[in-house]
Amino acid sequence: MTKEELIEQVAAKTNLAKKDADAAINTAIDTITKTLQEGGKVVLTGFGIFSVNQRAARVGVNPQKPGVKIQIPAMKVPKFKAGKTLKEAVR
Repeated sequence: MTKEELIEQVAAKTNLAKKDADAAINTAIDTITKTLQEGGKVVLTGFGIFSVNQRAARVGVNPQKPGVKIQIPAMKVPKFKAGKTLKEAVR
């Protein structure tokens, strides 16, 4: 499902105009993104948890020049852990 298809589904199920559904989806995404940028986490009970993990610095291999080692810096990465309700619905 694409973002556009999600917007159409939300608009249809909530009787919102498509532009209002688009604004709601974009606001939710922006809010989750901002919270993660600030180091917080977003808990949507039953659905899942969005959080930020710190990935340690490590040595990797340059994919364009196998055999050449490169240093990959430490970085923050987004993480999503599915909640119990979502896991059960997918099974």
